[in-house]
Amino acid sequence: MVNLDQLVDHWGYPAIFAVVLLGNLGVPVPEESVLVLAGYLVWRSQLDLTLVILIGVCSACAGDNLGYYFGKRYGPPAIDRYGKRLLITPTRLNSMQRLMQQYGALSVFTARFLPGFRFAAGPLAGALGMTYRSFLSANLLGAIVYIPIAVGVGYGIGLGFGAYIERLARTIGKIEHLVLFTIAAAAFVVLLYRIGSYGIFRAHRRRLLSRQSKYLPR
Repeated sequence: MVNLDQLVDHWGYPAIFAVVLLGNLGVPVPEESVLVLAGYLVWRSQLDLTLVILIGVCSACAGDNLGYYFGKRYGPPAIDRYGKRLLITPTRLNSMQRLMQQYGALSVFTARFLPGFRFAAGPLAGALGMTYRSFLSANLLGAIVYIPIAVGVGYGIGLGFGAYIERLARTIGKIEHLVLFTIAAAAFVVLLYRIGSYGIFRAHRRRLLSRQSKYLPR
């Protein structure tokens, strides 16, 4: 397993650029994890926030623009032939094609926030004939919104839990594992809350329907 903490710490901004670029090309690398970790390292004053966001946006757009070029150049047959190697399943491909045809540039913007669709947006936009101006605008806007959010998550973890993580890191030694564990724990808590809220909503709905049924004519 790649030690992300050492990767970003030793290689710095080039590591962020390379991982985000490859992630947007469909290579299975931990793109989100690197951005979150970069945000945490910004909190530790090891990286500059402005540079991290600028490099993240540029590398994300560069990866997607390469994907658009390949889609425009080689078209759907290339996607059909090589899509499986990039984890583009037929179901995912069909879903993305419908989104592209129905919503156009909006689907490119939305795909930025969906890991399963993000790297497919560029090739499909090119293959389906979306104009480069529309693609570039939507893709750039998506990156400008998404990258600061991902980096901000890592920075927020530093603000909220940094002192505890640093103490644990001195014992365990791998900061990125602790950062990712914190993310997973927070997501689990939110999931439990939503499940509980949904259960309460369903119970309330059943009681309401039961009361209404008493007054319905039979």
